[in-house]
Amino acid sequence: MSEKTTTTAPPRQYAVVVNNERQHSIWPAEQEVPLGWATVGRPGDEAECLAYIEAHWTDLRPLSARRTEAAGVTDG
Repeated sequence: MSEKTTTTAPPRQYAVVVNNERQHSIWPAEQEVPLGWATVGRPGDEAECLAYIEAHWTDLRPLSARRTEAAGVTDG
């Protein structure tokens, strides 16, 4: 009788990426980051990256909307 060896792949690594509107996302670490996005923080598994985003992306409005509001500009 032979024993089957099971191997589990290590957890996939991700990078936290941010765009010019300061919106955050995760991206597979082994893939090139899309144009318009830059990495922040350090690579980690999905849970680590999502925890980073939760801690650092506290205002979900795009940066342009925050700037407009800060300038006192309103719609009509």
